[in-house]
Order: sequence, then structure tokens, then C-alpha cells
Amino acid sequence: MTQWDRLRQLPPVYIQQLHELYDRDGLPMDVRHYLSAWIEKQEWQRAARDHDFAVVLFQVLLENLDIQHSRFVQEESFLLQHNIRRYKQNFQRYLDEPCSLATAILWFLEKEKEILASADLAEQSILSDINKVLDWTDDLINLLVKKELVEWQRRQQKACIGAPDNVCLDQLEKWFTSVAECLFQVRGFLSKLEELSGKVSYENDPVKARRPALQKRADTLLKELLKSAFVVETQPSMPQGKGPLVLRTNVQFSVKTRLLVKFPELNHSMKVDVSMDRYRRFNVMGTTTKNLNMAESQNGGMVADFRHLVSDNDFKGKKSSVATEETISLSVTEELHLIYFNTVFELKGLAVGMQACSLPVVIISNSSQQQSAWASVLWFNMLSQDPKDVVFFASSPAAPWPQFGEMLSWQFLSATKLGLNPDQLEMIAHRLFGVYLCLKQPILLQENLPETFWVWFDGILFMVKTYLVDLWKEGLIMGFVSKGKEKSLLKKKKRGTFLLRFSESVIGGITFSWVETAITGEPDVKTVQPFTKEDLSQIPFHEIIRNFQLLEADNVPENPLLYLYPDTPKDRAFGKYYTEKTGDDSPYIKYIKTKLVFVSKE
Repeated sequence: MTQWDRLRQLPPVYIQQLHELYDRDGLPMDVRHYLSAWIEKQEWQRAARDHDFAVVLFQVLLENLDIQHSRFVQEESFLLQHNIRRYKQNFQRYLDEPCSLATAILWFLEKEKEILASADLAEQSILSDINKVLDWTDDLINLLVKKELVEWQRRQQKACIGAPDNVCLDQLEKWFTSVAECLFQVRGFLSKLEELSGKVSYENDPVKARRPALQKRADTLLKELLKSAFVVETQPSMPQGKGPLVLRTNVQFSVKTRLLVKFPELNHSMKVDVSMDRYRRFNVMGTTTKNLNMAESQNGGMVADFRHLVSDNDFKGKKSSVATEETISLSVTEELHLIYFNTVFELKGLAVGMQACSLPVVIISNSSQQQSAWASVLWFNMLSQDPKDVVFFASSPAAPWPQFGEMLSWQFLSATKLGLNPDQLEMIAHRLFGVYLCLKQPILLQENLPETFWVWFDGILFMVKTYLVDLWKEGLIMGFVSKGKEKSLLKKKKRGTFLLRFSESVIGGITFSWVETAITGEPDVKTVQPFTKEDLSQIPFHEIIRNFQLLEADNVPENPLLYLYPDTPKDRAFGKYYTEKTGDDSPYIKYIKTKLVFVSKE
């Protein structure tokens, strides 16, 4: 390609410079254009200092103008004939000074090279800027994928077990989409450069040399971003389960996936398939294929909402060949399974296979296993840093008490909107391990023992969220307080002061104790036998407190409960929950049957 041809292919800003150059006298643009090949082949630098050589080039120039004039005559180009004849006449002024003409032509050629060099430099800046954009994008993807997304996944794990963490994906979606759009723009620009270099190229063309590497890098970054952008937004859960991630065979469950790069043109075009790992021969049945769409999302995101999936035993399937499977013996509620979601992203010539997977789920076959399975879910998501570690329970780690206590508080927080305070957690810690500050997994997950810690704690949680949630949220129930602490608190208070606590011996029981004055004048703490869900399902607990009476021989029945600890009058604390009728007219009074239980000094 001649130098002149390269100049003609430059962007408009450089073409303008070329026009400004040839507005000068010395070399008409028409002559430069029609004699471009000949002009660029001559040794004008030699002619500028060698008079005889300059004379020869001058004569050849005039001859070429005559030849060009003849062509225009044949083509009947009247104006061009006129211009060429005029240019030849103007060149006659160099008849005695041909070296001056050579110097002028050489000057024009050097100025042309300066324009080309400026354009080449700008083209390499463009390419360098693209490389900088990709550097920044690489850093941004690392921040999104390795930090922001990982932190969201950890928040989701904690939210599954009750933590009040924000797991909204809207902001992540905006970030992922913006980066993806930027990379698609870079790819489009590089494709245009490839198209141009295919039409026009030259020796040492920077676009031809550097574009392929930039294209490959942009594609690699985009694929990395897209593969991380497909996530499980709502983890698998049954409608009537204790919480997410516990599934029961032959019972429907739901799960929702989301693509964090939102391109409306892909609405309904990406098909998502569901499958399960082959460990222990479970299978996913039901509607296992859905399209990502924007209609099933509250904010218009790209989601596939699976609402009618079922886990089932695949008796025809074979166990996986996981090496640890032969050496690890786990109970059903310690077996963890992953549910996979696969789709293909196709847009603007790019195709990327993507896979997301759920957090590990526990699959049970009987409702009696649900409590233990939920305990496994709690333990795994409290401690595991690897959301795909399906053999976690082969050697599960110990949990520091602050972390375990926080998880227990989340259970009340998610169920009742009020967690556990430090005093309540302290009582639980003492019940569990006295002076020890660490709890190991087997204590939480023991099976077949009805009075294990988890059975006791879960029974209380069920009772509170079913029958006592309002009283609990207002802080009227002290709840987790030991008998010894209870006595020490009440003995310092006036007669009739009482507090409400959970039974340590009756699963899902709540009782109250109050302080009396003994014959000796000393304070005497008395306790009523615990009330359970059977009692609370018939009589609201505030009505039991309102109408409670001691029936003793030779004494008029009276309610010994006067002040809720520390000193709130009973009716002020519970009055807004009372029914309109009072005393003997209360519909609940006839059902109250209590027995006085004296607590020994031990």
C-alpha cells in the first residue's frame, strides 16, 4: 500500500490535516494523487542537492503530467484536463531551479509521514487504553467474584440459619451487568478493528499485531465474570419445613436461580436444567427445566423459579465413585447433597456454559428426622467455609461458644424478631458445658436421646413462636434462667414478685416462680409445675397468669402473682392482652388446674 493510500484511509481528523497541508502552494493535491506511485518511488532527497538528477526528475514529471492529461482527454474529464494543463504550466517556473521543486516535494512527503506517525501513535494509544481498561476490569472482576460474591454467599449461608443479614442481589446485579456491558463493548470495538485491518493493513500495523491478544483477554475476562454470575438466589426449601436445606423424599420443594447479568434480549431464551449429585442415589423429579425470565422476579431480574421439584430415591442409580464414600459412615441426617443448575449463555457470538449449585441439603424420609436434619444444617452453615463440602461431617470442627451462642440467638430472632440477650445465653452455656468454652458437634446432633440439648432448645423455640411470641417480643419472659439464678433474683424482691422461665426438665415447658414470705419472715420462692403446648393451646399464657390462684385449706384463694420481675405491676405488664371478662367470669378460669411445687434448697 502506498503512503498516499494509507493517508486516504485515516480517520476524518487526520484527513483534515491532509487537506490543510495541501492548501499550501508547491504541490497540488491532484498531482500528488494521480502520480502518487511514481512520486513515492523517486529519490527526491538526492535531487534536492544534485542539479542534473533534479533536471531528469523534472522532465519525467512533466511527461507523466502529459500522459495523465491524455487519459483525461480519453475519459472526457474536461475539468481535470484543464487542471492538469494548468499545473504543468505552473511547474515551468522550476525550469531553472529543479532542485527547489525536489525540495518542495520532499517537504510534502515528510509532512505526510508526520501525519501518518501521529495516526499510528494514536492507534497504539487506543490499543494501550483498551489494555488499561482490561486491567481495571480484571481488578474489578476479582473484587466482585472473589470478595463481594463470596461475602454474599457467606451472608446467605448465615441467613439460612436465621441471621439478619442482607442477601438482596440487586446491587450485585447492577455491578455484574455494568462490567459485562463494558466487556461486550470492548469486544465489539476490537471486532471492528479486526474488520478494518482486514480491509486496510500495512507493515508493522499495531492493530494487526496486538488485537488478537486483547480479544482473547477480553473473552477470558467475560467468561470468568459470566460463570460466576449464575447463582442460587433462594435455597431449596419445603413449604412446611423447619427451615431451608432440609428436604423430604416425595415432598415438593422450591428453589430459585438468578443470572446477575441482565440482558433483556435473553429473556426466556436461556434454559436451566436441574440435577442432583449421584451420592446415595437420590434424584430430582418434577419440572426440572425452566427458562430464565424476567416475569418471575420482583425487580425484573433474570430468574428461574422452580416451585415443584421433588427429591426421590433413584433405585436404579449407582453410587458415585467418591473415594471417601467407602471409608466414611454417616447417618442419614449427616449426609449432604448438592443440587446443580446448568444453562448456556449465548450472546453476540459468545457462548458460555454456566453452572450453579445449592448449599448442601439434607434429605430425610421421615418427619421424625427433621429436627436432627435441621441441626445438621445449622452446624454446617455456622462453621463451613466451603459451601460444597459434602463430607463435612466426617470430621466436623468444634464451634467457639460466642459463635454457637450467636447462632442460637438467630433462631429466636428469625422466629420472633427478638434474639437472646447475654444473660439468657450465659444460662444456656452453663447448661451445656459449665466452665467449658467450646462445644463439639456430637453434643448438638446426638440422636435417640429425647433430652439432648437440641431437643430441649428446639422445644422451647417451637413453644415460643407458636404460643408466646407477643410476650417474648415485649421482653416479658426472662426464659433462659437457671433455678439457682431465679432464687437469688427473687429473694431480693418484695412479696408477689414473679418471673417467667423455661423448664429445664420438661421439653417445651414454661413455668413461673414467685416470692412469698415464710412464717420465719424469710423470703420463700415457690414454683408451679410447667405448662406445655397442651395447656397453652387451650388457655393463653397471659390468662393463666391473670387468673392463677392458690387453693389451700383454710385460706381464701388468691393470686400470688403481683409484680413481674423486677417491679412491674402484673396488670400493667399483661393488661393489654387480657380478654374483657375478669375473675370468675373469665372463660379460662374453669380450666386452670395447678399444683404447688416447692423447690428444694438443693
